[in-house]
Amino acid sequence: MPKPRTKRGAVREERKRKHSETANPNAHEHKRQRRDDDEGDYNNTNDYSTHYHNANGEEEDYGSSHHQGGGGPGEREFFGMLADDEQEYFRRADEMLELNQFPTPEDRDMFLQSVYREARGKELKIASSQSCSRLMERLIQLASTSQKKQLFEAFGGHFLSLVQHRFASHCCEALFLRSAGVVTQELAGFTGFVMDTKGADVEEQQPEASMEHLFLATLDELEGSLGYLITDRFASHTLRVLLLVLSGMPLEEQSSRTLLKSKRKEKITVVGSTEADAQNRGKRAVPASFIMAANKIMRDSVEGMDATAIQVLAKHPIGNPILQLILELDLTLNKGEAKAKGEDGNAGDASPSLLQKLLPGAPKSLSDGSSAASEFVNGMIYDQIGSRLIETLVTHAPGKIFKALNQNIFLPRIQGYVRNDISCYPAIRVLQRLGKDDLAKAVDQIAPTVPQLVSKARYNVLSTLFERCAARNINDEIKKLMKGLKEGCGSQPADLVMTLCSLSASEEEEQKKKKDVQQVTKNQYAVQSHGAKLLTTLLSIPGPSKAVHESILALPSDLVLRLANTSLPTVTVLTTAIATPSSNSVFQKGLVNTLMPHIADLATSQYGHNLINAIAEIPSKGKDWSIPQHIKDKVMTALASHEPQLRESWMGRSVWRTWKGDMWKTRRFDWKNWMKELDEIKAPAAAAPKNKGEVKANGEKKTAKEEEAEEDAEQKDEKTDEVAEDVNGNGNGNDEAAAVRKEKKDKKDKKAKKEKKEKKKKAEEEAGEGGEAQEKKKKRKEKKKKSKDGDVEMADAEE
Repeated sequence: MPKPRTKRGAVREERKRKHSETANPNAHEHKRQRRDDDEGDYNNTNDYSTHYHNANGEEEDYGSSHHQGGGGPGEREFFGMLADDEQEYFRRADEMLELNQFPTPEDRDMFLQSVYREARGKELKIASSQSCSRLMERLIQLASTSQKKQLFEAFGGHFLSLVQHRFASHCCEALFLRSAGVVTQELAGFTGFVMDTKGADVEEQQPEASMEHLFLATLDELEGSLGYLITDRFASHTLRVLLLVLSGMPLEEQSSRTLLKSKRKEKITVVGSTEADAQNRGKRAVPASFIMAANKIMRDSVEGMDATAIQVLAKHPIGNPILQLILELDLTLNKGEAKAKGEDGNAGDASPSLLQKLLPGAPKSLSDGSSAASEFVNGMIYDQIGSRLIETLVTHAPGKIFKALNQNIFLPRIQGYVRNDISCYPAIRVLQRLGKDDLAKAVDQIAPTVPQLVSKARYNVLSTLFERCAARNINDEIKKLMKGLKEGCGSQPADLVMTLCSLSASEEEEQKKKKDVQQVTKNQYAVQSHGAKLLTTLLSIPGPSKAVHESILALPSDLVLRLANTSLPTVTVLTTAIATPSSNSVFQKGLVNTLMPHIADLATSQYGHNLINAIAEIPSKGKDWSIPQHIKDKVMTALASHEPQLRESWMGRSVWRTWKGDMWKTRRFDWKNWMKELDEIKAPAAAAPKNKGEVKANGEKKTAKEEEAEEDAEQKDEKTDEVAEDVNGNGNGNDEAAAVRKEKKDKKDKKAKKEKKEKKKKAEEEAGEGGEAQEKKKKRKEKKKKSKDGDVEMADAEE
């Protein structure tokens, strides 16, 4: 452990630093430049510029040669620095907003208004400050419509520098995202010019412009610089957000999130921002000018690029995401226009779209393996970055182009694509779009290599195959895949879950295999999650679910506990399995009995408490899906014996709440009634009797038990008659005996008819008596009313 830094040591290090600077005078400039880079005042395109060879063989820089409207990025604007007291004030305000320890909401609103007033005129300094830019993002999340428009006006004229700034670019992203819903509201009914009459500086205010006008004014500032902004380290993120806002697509979808920001982006939130963001959720209506602006941005961004430049951009770590977004928006927003152009034959008049530049001459050119379109797909599908563009292309391509891609490129080589760790992801997208016949062909090619896929841990491919085969109702292919999966996992029933969830026989063996602990743990968690997802998919299919149930029952108790406590995906396998009806009626009971000695430990586990909660929701009656009541009583007794331990953690309190432990302690009868109600809700067919059969005399239906008893009695009578016939010569002997039998039958029929008539008469009499009783009640009520009215009249007469 190093010694603590002392004053003498600091003086010694300072002396060494000065000595090294005198020896090497260029070192100071290098360090100064590096420090400036950390604060964001550097040229990003120098770090991320991309070189390629043009047609003449000369090496060119992409960022300097392929941009529209003049030269590349000029000098960066400097907006000044906050004073020490201002910086301390805004830092303290940021801490107070994050803690949210205000007495009342009114005090919080007053504090926000004071912060807004203090930040007036200093918006650019705050946004470009490392310590105060987070405060600006929080203020944008809580800002009203008028305050957002004021920020647009304050940033106006400087957006080109702000979107390229390390800290201010995040403020621009937040402003664009939070203002998207305002455009839709104004489009529904714009209220004209709005002024804030409550503020202190009312006289200095001017009428507000519409949010549509402010967005279009921002685009005018960025219009001539789109060529190099798409590869800028910070501006590319802001440009993606702007494109998504202009298109009207939902902002909260998972595909949109991955395109907008990286995994390392800091998530800045504040209390109350979720309610303020409600207007930005879902698909939004945007004006026609936004669609035109989005199309212009997409057209200007790729205009002037040749095939080489597009290939370079597709493999660029920063340019690839925005290329994905442009391709997706181009194929979704202009779908109707592309069809109209194809029908009219005027496609050559307009500039070619991004799809036509990526796949020139498609779909006809895809049949030729040496064409530019085929070479582009074959070159990108194995690239770690370019394969993501192929995924977007496969997902959103028109039907004709996808059919040509599938027949000429993907389907003949699908067996090799699914084995590779990069090309398997575009192959998954292809499998999701295949029809029934093509999917059957693909499965026939992949089925022999399923054991290899298991050994390479390509569980996501197998999960997609099972899902699509179940959706297309191809049961024979499911059997082939299941056979190969069992071969790859092992011959024993327990090997299926152990292999897919990466459970070894002992934890010591796992510790010995680990070299780099963090990396191995991260990779193992990803593999384990994919395997657990595959098991969950198998449980949703009737045939393979039986194999998963058998595998879980064959596991030792210690491995079942590890499965419940390892991670959320692994415990989801158990909760899904116990909630799935099984042909083996002992599955739910056997699993609960395995867990019974460890109920208290699972109830306080981070992941295991989900399994205990799932047990409470299973009915106690049923053939394929039930846990008997006495087993539930044992579970509740085990939980009650560890009540203090459960109340110490939020997991235990959740289990105690789900099982209604307080009701079990104080009102045991009500707890049993709650269990019966749960049975009726979860399994009504098993809990409630089937109301079938004839109607009784009193209007009620016969129960199923009464019908069965009557049927048994009739069958017994028929058997006795048959036996009597056999005794008397099989009905062919004595005529007198036959006559006697006929008389007996006639008597029985007459008695049955008399009994039915009597029952009907009784029912009619009861119904008549009920009607008479109702009439008597009405007459009594009328008499009471008349007597009351008479009393009132007598009182009036006396007065």
